Amino acid sequence: MKSIPRLAFVWAVSLAVVGLALAFGYGPSHTEGVALMGFGGMLITPSSLASLAQGFNAAFLRGFESVPSTYKQVAMVIPSTSDAENYGWMKDIPGMREWVGQRTINNLESSPAQLKNKTWEHTIGVSRDNIEDDKLGIYSNLFAMQGEIVARHPDDLVWGLLAAGFATKGFDGQYFFDTDHVGYTRAGAEASWSNTGGGSGAPWFLMDLSRAYMKPLIFQDRRKPAFRPPKVDDESVQKENTYLYSADARYNAGFGFHQLAYGSKATLDAAAYEAARVKLAGQFRPDGSPLGVNGTHLVVGPSNEAEARKLLVAETDAAGATNVWRGSAQLIVSPWLE
Repeated sequence: MKSIPRLAFVWAVSLAVVGLALAFGYGPSHTEGVALMGFGGMLITPSSLASLAQGFNAAFLRGFESVPSTYKQVAMVIPSTSDAENYGWMKDIPGMREWVGQRTINNLESSPAQLKNKTWEHTIGVSRDNIEDDKLGIYSNLFAMQGEIVARHPDDLVWGLLAAGFATKGFDGQYFFDTDHVGYTRAGAEASWSNTGGGSGAPWFLMDLSRAYMKPLIFQDRRKPAFRPPKVDDESVQKENTYLYSADARYNAGFGFHQLAYGSKATLDAAAYEAARVKLAGQFRPDGSPLGVNGTHLVVGPSNEAEARKLLVAETDAAGATNVWRGSAQLIVSPWLE
């Protein structure tokens, strides 16, 4: 026995066991488990790789499900069935009218106002050597972190887009927060309408988020995130000795109804807040009827939270007088808005 090198002896025993298994009628599917017998590591087979992927996927899901996403507070989720969706119909918010004579038809217009889907991915490489040597302890946390990153990405996308709305165009060709949107007077005459208060400080927003299917922003969902494990003979293994575990999805974020949002970088105080409320409420349809927009939520970053609470929560103002704006809107604080 001493004359036989240890490694050769190990393989001899393994081959003998597999040979006996085959002799007694067990096929390859039965001998895969035998090949994993404990000699200080793991033999990589389709079965062992699938078991490993199950564990990594479970960790991914734990991380994914732990994230309390917030993007749906300000974005309507639109299912997508193509590479892009048309949003030309968002140029106005139509209302009911008395049916006298012919109907007024609100068409889904063909328009260059389209939002194209994008494909997103996050990939973790696991060394084949680490799998063979069973050095996998750190990967549970790593895949849980991957799940968190993937789950949080829609928040990154939507809140980041909102913050960029002062210099990014919406579907009407104007910046989403602009002084020159098309609006209407009470008499039904076309007039410029502004949904921005100017300034150069930290942004804050007053929004009407009371409508179930109409929001200031869009989250367009084409394909939900999925965890994708590798195969034994993937190209990355042949070229880089690495198994790639990826998560991918297909979606995008865009601007929706600018009529439901007012954005400002001016100092957040009672006067600026009142001006925002008046602007949102003072909108009319082409027939002169009110849009019925009301500022239901004040959206701020951490640096504006204290001022926002003074407006919405405090019983008195700085002078000791009754705070007339107390409870007039709900507060949303987002770390993306700094």
